[in-house]
Amino acid sequence: MSTLTPALLRLQDDVCSAAALRLLRHLDAFKKLAASEGADIIRRDAEDAEKLNAGIKIARAKGVLADNPNVPQPTRIQVAGMTAQEVTQEILRKLPTKVGNVIVMQGLSGTGKGTTVEKLQKQLPKCVTWSNGNVFRSYTYLCHEKLHGHIRTDLLTPELLKEVEEEVKFQKMPDGEFDIILKGKLRVSEIQNTLLKTPEISKAVPTVAEQTQGEVIRFAAAAVKELSQAGYNVILEGRAQTLNYIPTPLRFELVIDDVAVLGERRAAQRVMARALTDMKDHLDTATSKDVEEAVLKAVTEL
Repeated sequence: MSTLTPALLRLQDDVCSAAALRLLRHLDAFKKLAASEGADIIRRDAEDAEKLNAGIKIARAKGVLADNPNVPQPTRIQVAGMTAQEVTQEILRKLPTKVGNVIVMQGLSGTGKGTTVEKLQKQLPKCVTWSNGNVFRSYTYLCHEKLHGHIRTDLLTPELLKEVEEEVKFQKMPDGEFDIILKGKLRVSEIQNTLLKTPEISKAVPTVAEQTQGEVIRFAAAAVKELSQAGYNVILEGRAQTLNYIPTPLRFELVIDDVAVLGERRAAQRVMARALTDMKDHLDTATSKDVEEAVLKAVTEL
């Protein structure tokens, strides 16, 4: 059982979260925060699912996505009471090889998907994560350019989107790295924090994303297949609605059935982050008692 030390607080990991929970679980203020966090997770996930379903419905109507993707059911891992390392080891045991795996990771927010993905990346060779975020931003950037900044649903016609789709490619570069290329010349890795993140593009992403769910999912499926064939391990983390269109047998769902436990985990993360911020100027000279006091104080501030 770990003690809340300055070094552990700095890590902000699942071990730190477990130590914080042991200190906080009996406090009424923490119980209230945890209940609120649990309810928020369920609400936000339901809202996200609704938005995704709308986009997928559009893609199916256009014939971009199949009505019923034929993928196996995910292996469900009950993660309550498990450390992220234990979850990671369980997944590793189920992989047929250490190269070329396409791994799908799904589950509610707060189940530890992100932490597990980080640990898998450290333990698998040539392991990369795939995010559709930059693909959506790439589509938005090109639509914004072609429509001279006037992004509206009615202007995102099938003809325009087909033209845009032809300008987004996934290629192996001369340096041996893979990248998303726009218009045959722009490397997304070089513009992802500049041209793709202007306020205008960020504002337009939701509108474009709803209309291009199918195209982006299709792009992702082709890209991860190419990465896998090149020997990369690829991990995709997200929602089942989109991941169901990624053909791979290596599917995992992290599960916490008790909403109260979900809320506790998320609440502990928020408290830890607040305590770390409060102690940033004197953490190097702090004691374990100082850390515990900061964590207890943080609960009252949230």
